[in-house]
Amino acid sequence: MNHRILITGSSGLVGTALTSALLAEGTDVVRLDIRARGEARGDVRDRACVDEAVAGVDGIVHLAAVSRVVWGERDPELCWATNVGGLRNVLEAAAQSPRMPWLIFASSREAYGQPEALPATEDAPLRPVNVYGRSKAEGELLVAEAQRVGVRACTIRLSNVFGSTSDHADRVVPAFARAAAFGEELRVDGLDHTFDFTHIDDVARGVVALIKLLAAGDPPPPPIHFVSGRPTTLGELANLAARLGVSGSPIRTAAPRDFDVARFFGDPSRARALLGWQPLVRLEDGLNRLVEGFRNVHLAVDAQEVMR
Repeated sequence: MNHRILITGSSGLVGTALTSALLAEGTDVVRLDIRARGEARGDVRDRACVDEAVAGVDGIVHLAAVSRVVWGERDPELCWATNVGGLRNVLEAAAQSPRMPWLIFASSREAYGQPEALPATEDAPLRPVNVYGRSKAEGELLVAEAQRVGVRACTIRLSNVFGSTSDHADRVVPAFARAAAFGEELRVDGLDHTFDFTHIDDVARGVVALIKLLAAGDPPPPPIHFVSGRPTTLGELANLAARLGVSGSPIRTAAPRDFDVARFFGDPSRARALLGWQPLVRLEDGLNRLVEGFRNVHLAVDAQEVMR
């Protein structure tokens, strides 16, 4: 793809996978992430930094965020400054760039709050119940405002993306996979809470398809889900992880957190209709890869220790 694309949040779960996918297609990728090193290091809250990163790009995938519900509850000001203020900086820089790059904004199922009907479609009302969800809903309003001044911007909504051993260790899927890999206890906060777990390979493939649509000059589509469409309770997830891992991993249940949505799974049919996209990685297969991945990481660390 003969395009120069900026990825904010390039060191995160989605950013890392998307960067790899685009580089494999020969795309010129500009990275920006507060955790990166060297030229890629930067903060979307810094307008000058954003202006420099946006200069000369044809498109932007905005992933940078305080990306955990619990982090938003712990530090609401940082969450809002990053998720809303950072997005505003990127949108304004895009609007003022001579190239007028298109933009994809990564929103979340948390923007819905607790949907009244499931599976949720993209037309369901946004009624977030926590700081993180409110920041994403506000971000979607900013995207709509940018569209009105000519920015070719659109929104994707993601749900419980998983699939990498380098993901945050306390997120539910990597936490369960790692514990199961070594026969450790799996703690389930809300046994019947139900979510839509989507593999990172599917998400990256969907974003690439959307990038190609925008790069071809097509108008930005309405909000799009990249979700599996399959509901799974946390209890089912824990039992599946325990079955795939070392036998005998105990499962301990606890009360759910009071700022969590209890049930969500989404309808992926819009992505299928507009992009020809559908999820391909089954939860069991993706989870099995992750369990094996944690085992391999452990073996690699052990091998390094032996060689010292």
